[in-house]
Amino acid sequence: QVQLVESGGGLVQAGGSLNLSCAASGGSFRSLGWFRQAPGKEREFVLAINMNTQTVRYADSVRGRFTISGDNAKNTVYLQMNKLSPEDTAVYYCASRGGVTSPYVDDYAYWGQGTQVTVSS
Repeated sequence: QVQLVESGGGLVQAGGSLNLSCAASGGSFRSLGWFRQAPGKEREFVLAINMNTQTVRYADSVRGRFTISGDNAKNTVYLQMNKLSPEDTAVYYCASRGGVTSPYVDDYAYWGQGTQVTVSS
């Protein structure tokens, strides 16, 4: 069983930047992904990284603004979010799966508790 702990959420003004991290422990996985869920909306894919190949899959809404990097030695991924807008406000969740990256919630077996990101206008 994989345990995932997110950190780094907070409040930022529109146009600003914020960094999140996700530390994984307790099990094996191939990919780590970030999803987000805004109030009243379904959880949606943000981006994911294959920790073996460092290949990244992006949602169109964050491509060019968000980047992710993985540190295999620390079993940690880092999400750099730039040019944030109020539409990015959500709880951000880290998730793991044993296969290659996927944009589908149901493909991920383990989830962190989430961290709140709020972007003010």
